[in-house]
Amino acid sequence: MENLPLQDLPPASGANHVQPMPAGPPQLPPQMFTTAAQLLDLTDSELTEAGLLSLSEEKLVLVLRDGRKIIGVLRSWDQFGTLLLLADTIERIFIQDVYADIGRGIFLIRGENVLLLGEIDLDKDDYIPPPFKQVTPEDVHARMVEETKRRKETDKAKAKKLQGLGFEAEHSGEILF
Repeated sequence: MENLPLQDLPPASGANHVQPMPAGPPQLPPQMFTTAAQLLDLTDSELTEAGLLSLSEEKLVLVLRDGRKIIGVLRSWDQFGTLLLLADTIERIFIQDVYADIGRGIFLIRGENVLLLGEIDLDKDDYIPPPFKQVTPEDVHARMVEETKRRKETDKAKAKKLQGLGFEAEHSGEILF
């Protein structure tokens, strides 16, 4: 077998004729990689009654890797989708059957932290499903503190029962090397 560079193809002969490659560096097929910026560009050509509307004027909901739900207007993103700039941003916190909106203003998010990105239908933006009702952020915080306290007590009781059966509880604070 010959060791030929990509530009030096063997001469064309018979059925094994190989088409010459275009000049320049070898390229991967376009379907190999899809970046977040390309995904954002896919929806960038929607038409409305007023003409061309870009995604950078749409209201979006983002679920981040840490569980936070961010709602805002996408103003800009970089060419690789690694940074997203949201304006008029709110953070929506859900706990049990209530939620609260906390104004955050301008929000800059690293693309690697985005778990889910979705467009909000402005016609249904104000509709809240029946089990949820909006309360103040202080009420949501108080419920979060109560739930965290209750969950810690439950975890402590489970750990005690497991210890009685010979199991070591997770996150017991013991460091093993």
